Amino acid sequence: MRRRELEFVVGDRVFFKMSSMKGVIQFGIMGKLSPYFIGPYEIVGRIGKVAYDLKLPSEMVMVHLVFHISMLRLYKPDPSHVLNHEEIEISEKLSYEEEPVQILDRQVRRLRTKI
Repeated sequence: MRRRELEFVVGDRVFFKMSSMKGVIQFGIMGKLSPYFIGPYEIVGRIGKVAYDLKLPSEMVMVHLVFHISMLRLYKPDPSHVLNHEEIEISEKLSYEEEPVQILDRQVRRLRTKI
């Protein structure tokens, strides 16, 4: 048998495969650069042996809430996935100034001189 025995429980967080939905533009990107799996989303309930109900955000109202087990992948929590963001200070003119955090590399280039 070539398939894996998968089973999730209510409360697990999973990614789901969005690439199988033809003609849907995901995150403004269409084609091979669009993400293959998106999430993680929480499993709210189990429907039968191979279908799960997911809790999706309100922006995804057009997507059906029930997914087959073959479209889901378990999310393994990792602290490196959490992105810390800093507050942006906005001036009265509704603009902001970007400042580099760190210089990672520096190169000195010499131009060729004409002989």
